Amino acid sequence: MGRPAVPAAVAAALLCQLGLSAAIRWLGLTESGSRVAWNETQHCRLLAGLVPDQFQMCRRNLEVMHSIVRAATDTKSVCQKTFADMRWNCSSIQRAPAFGPDLLKGTRESAFVHALAAAAVTHSIAQACASGELPLCSCGSVPSEVPGPDFRWGGCGDNLRYGLQLGAAFADSPLKSSKLRTQAIKAMNLHNNAVGRQVLSDSLETKCKCHGVSGSCSVKTCWKGLPNLGEIASDLKSKYLAAIKVTHRLLGPRKQLIPKEMDVRPVKETDLVYLINSPDYCTVNLQLGSLGTQDRQCNKTSVGSDGCNLMCCGRGYNAYTEEMVERCHCKYHWCCYVVCKKCRRMVERYVCK
Repeated sequence: MGRPAVPAAVAAALLCQLGLSAAIRWLGLTESGSRVAWNETQHCRLLAGLVPDQFQMCRRNLEVMHSIVRAATDTKSVCQKTFADMRWNCSSIQRAPAFGPDLLKGTRESAFVHALAAAAVTHSIAQACASGELPLCSCGSVPSEVPGPDFRWGGCGDNLRYGLQLGAAFADSPLKSSKLRTQAIKAMNLHNNAVGRQVLSDSLETKCKCHGVSGSCSVKTCWKGLPNLGEIASDLKSKYLAAIKVTHRLLGPRKQLIPKEMDVRPVKETDLVYLINSPDYCTVNLQLGSLGTQDRQCNKTSVGSDGCNLMCCGRGYNAYTEEMVERCHCKYHWCCYVVCKKCRRMVERYVCK
């Protein structure tokens, strides 16, 4: 995937049909936001992909925009890395803020990207607080649990509370401010945004630094910190694979997302949900948002999703050889450097027909 671009007319028609610009258009900040100094409120007008509420948040919280741009960059790179071994490899995310049907409609791929993007904003802001980048927040609060005999609370924990507050306001505002003709997509995306933040919150872990004579670690200083975004994406990928197809139906006094199939358990707050089935992504079909897998690299010996049989959808594959240059015969010299030679070897690669 990652070859033909979705025509502008197709994208425009989809936006008109759905009555919204995707709630993740702000991922386009990787292009427009990276060139902004962020020292004047007028810079907010230079950004593509922001809805009015996000624009106002930019003006009121200019210092946070570096973190949001970083979140957009991280979302794109982590999504592609997480799905590198799948037919759908998240390459379409690079078109932000102009998406194709795979991310505009209610697919499970859209569910994943919304959840990851929502988690990334919170993650980036929470860590920016702890690193001293933001003047209106600092370290996270000291945990209420009693420390153990061999450690004490200290250091500077990630400020998850502040990250959740601003992250939710930014990521959810396109959905809460838009007047969608299809409330089902709005409900789906708000739910998946919340799932992303919940997975992030559940990942908060105790991190420690040792103190003591000669590194004995007799005493540890510990704080609460978040793992890297790749770990969050891995958890969300598991939820993507187990996502529940839902419908938006009146249940009691209001409409709710309920499983499409009657024999499926009720939707939990940690379940990703989607509305329509995805294509198999085997062949090019721009109307469905499929870029196909022709020319994608595959693993001849794997039986997983990156294997040539599954990746190439039974079409077969072509082999070619590639010269690799790598460091070899490394020797350590006292003191203190390493000298290596360069070795060349031929590697066989396989790409889908």
